[in-house]
Amino acid sequence: MASTSKRKHASTATLSLPGARWIGDRQRPVTGEPPCVYLTRDFVVAGPVRRATLRWTALGVADVFLNGAKIGTEILQPGWSDYRKRVQVVTGDLTAALKPGGNTLGAILADGWYSGHLLWKNERNHYGKQPQFLAVLEIELTDGRKQTVKSDGAWQLGYGPLLGSDLYHGETHDARREDPQWCEPGAVRDRAFGWRAADVFTAYKGMLQPKINEPVRVTDTLPALAITEPQSGRYVFDFGQNLSGVCRLTIKGRSGQTITLRFAEMLQADGTLYVANLRLARATDTYTCRGGGVEEWSPRFTFHGFRYAEVTGLDGKPGLDLLQAQVLHSDLRATGEFTCSNPLLNKLNQNIRWGQRGNFLDVPTDCPQRDERLGWTGDAQVFVGTAAFHYDVRLFFRKWLRDLTDGQRADGAFPDIAPDVLFNFGNAAWADAGVICPWVIYQRYGDTEILRENYDAMARWIVYQEKTAADLVRPRTNYGDWLAIDAVTAPNAPVPCDLVGTAYFAYTTHLMAEIAALLGHRADAVRFRALHGKIVRAFRRAYVTPSGRVVGHCQTGYLLALAFDLLPVAQRPAALAHLVDLIASRDWHLTTGFIGTPLLCPVLTRFGRTDIAYRLLLQETYPSWLYPIKNGATTMWERWNSYTHENGFGPVGMNSFNHYAYGAIGEWMYEVIGGLRAEAPGYTSILFAPEPGGGVGSATIALEGPQGRIECAWRLKGKTLTLELLVPPQTKAKLRLPPGFASKARLAPGLTPGRHTIVCSRISSK
Repeated sequence: MASTSKRKHASTATLSLPGARWIGDRQRPVTGEPPCVYLTRDFVVAGPVRRATLRWTALGVADVFLNGAKIGTEILQPGWSDYRKRVQVVTGDLTAALKPGGNTLGAILADGWYSGHLLWKNERNHYGKQPQFLAVLEIELTDGRKQTVKSDGAWQLGYGPLLGSDLYHGETHDARREDPQWCEPGAVRDRAFGWRAADVFTAYKGMLQPKINEPVRVTDTLPALAITEPQSGRYVFDFGQNLSGVCRLTIKGRSGQTITLRFAEMLQADGTLYVANLRLARATDTYTCRGGGVEEWSPRFTFHGFRYAEVTGLDGKPGLDLLQAQVLHSDLRATGEFTCSNPLLNKLNQNIRWGQRGNFLDVPTDCPQRDERLGWTGDAQVFVGTAAFHYDVRLFFRKWLRDLTDGQRADGAFPDIAPDVLFNFGNAAWADAGVICPWVIYQRYGDTEILRENYDAMARWIVYQEKTAADLVRPRTNYGDWLAIDAVTAPNAPVPCDLVGTAYFAYTTHLMAEIAALLGHRADAVRFRALHGKIVRAFRRAYVTPSGRVVGHCQTGYLLALAFDLLPVAQRPAALAHLVDLIASRDWHLTTGFIGTPLLCPVLTRFGRTDIAYRLLLQETYPSWLYPIKNGATTMWERWNSYTHENGFGPVGMNSFNHYAYGAIGEWMYEVIGGLRAEAPGYTSILFAPEPGGGVGSATIALEGPQGRIECAWRLKGKTLTLELLVPPQTKAKLRLPPGFASKARLAPGLTPGRHTIVCSRISSK
């Protein structure tokens, strides 16, 4: 049915590291948290260097060293991919670092996602049992001669101070075992490392490909704001912000003194750490001091989700300078800024951004703290539009969508998570990320390449849905409107799961018709359009009464029907009236979950009820976006009531305090309050259309778009609305004034590139 592109895309180009062998330690334990492997290779450079390029990768994660110094600032490299299919290769320029004569390459190798713990079953070794390392250093001398250093049996392996490192459980470091010369040229290495020849493993059967997404780095360092001692000898540091990262320890300790760090997002009533929501993740780092002076240490191969760090093992009360919080996430370029006159909305915007920072760590994870941290597809597809405002996420999603298609079954079903270690497939609104995310990235950046790369996988998903539907009505699948307020259990909300599936089937088929036409697959476009019409009719037969009442009679059902254009035009006013009545019946509160919530305000605005959208957004009582803020949130929560002053903590089974899905409201805030909307892919055409309301008196938004910087600032004073706009070069723009306002001067039909000041007044109504 679908056309298959014959073009070889850059993201699927394969690499070869000629002569290199996978190395590591076959004898290392494969249970618990085994120690990290140290690898080293001495070599001689025969003269001055013109060019030197190192290409390396790992099944696991690694830090690579040259002559005692770590190469680069990247962390948890080469990142997480579906190791069954491919692994990414890191490339570095070592021209300036190499010297004639003796040199030493080294690597510290840890389990990471490859053989460390993943999922909530306390299981490890999902992809393999032993981490492995592969590298080639190609050297060109100034006289034209070439040398190559490659990973093979000539490397030495040993063990040092890193006694264990796990993404969930934390890291253990004994500084008494440190050998500063382990990667120095000509060094006599400490026998305690147990140096011997590295083991060579059989060839990896997957693809080697260039790393295309941004690496993880320390992007910020936060000081501790306060210390408490809820129990004798237990000191709790508060960094004031929930984040993803590690702590940097600075201490002058005794030799053999062990300092233990434990992490949590919240505190219990007695001031001790709340760790029940971490489930089986221990989130504990330990450092044993070398002694003899000030020591500084931070873990290499783990991360935690936390606001608070508990320290034990100290000889006395510490100062605030004992710990710093190092913020870790993919080092994405910041692009969007938003602020308005309402402090609570500004705090909400900050929480949304911090939620993204905490969870965009090589893949878009659901949460950074408990024994999960997986690339859930449903979360990603509802949030991708908001994500693309805050940061440039083109490469981030391009790589993650490759993980998603790697996990796709032969029958076309996408997995629930990517990279996939769960093996659940084809679930409505989750699997649909395979179509929605490429489409949104195209809309935000105007690059069709991501559509071309994923076209065949997207088409297979439509075929799968069609084949497994009954008269084009999708079967019941997992999740539904996940965690809806009025759900009996997490997936069992009033909106039927099959309704959700059929609505998304219609929506993704509509998108595929658009994508097929855009890419020139005309026959596919015709077929998808026809199929979409049939699905819409099937939806109406199964779920809509002649009076416009949708099965389930709940907020999410009407939102899906209205958002995805599943109702006849004549029935939409009745459906909107039902939606408004349901909101009013809850005293103007939402009852929606992960699927319905992102649609609430956009649907209300689209159908002329921005006033109700503001009323929902500005609610401060449960359930609402501002309710967690009133209860101390600094990121988005998994549940509206993850914690309340009245009732304490929510269910521990799923109670993350850093879960970005409900942050999808950001997209509406930026388009409606901020007033910036893309009229064409890549913001080549812009609509400025702010809609003041809810008592918000001013807002400012800015975006570094593909064409340049875009700005929209407005302030409402009395009856006068003043707008300050910036249109970038090579961009079309127009202004739509809010209802009830007229310009004091005649407006041109379009705005030219450059700055514009526009003053308008509220029209008096008699």
